[in-house]
Amino acid sequence: MPMDIDAYRKKLKERAEANRRAFEGEYREEIEGLLGLSREEIDRITPGTADLEIYDQLITVVKEASAANIAQAELKDRIVELGDVAVKIAKRIPKLAALFT
Repeated sequence: MPMDIDAYRKKLKERAEANRRAFEGEYREEIEGLLGLSREEIDRITPGTADLEIYDQLITVVKEASAANIAQAELKDRIVELGDVAVKIAKRIPKLAALFT
């Protein structure tokens, strides 16, 4: 089944717009910090590929919170919902770690 190129382009454009809003939002620095973590740093938290999946989900949660200007308490709740690994990764970023003190 051939891909609908127009639908694909529309999806890419929407994703680019969402990313732009996220990087202009309240949690811009936190996103940059998460993206700056190395694979080695993430593996120190918990080795294996499960941590990468959680890491990706955490980035998505913070991007969405930034784009929507979600309150810090709500962001914290969303991170906690991802589980202990997400909290441990978040605590590697000083501004996110402050949510848990």
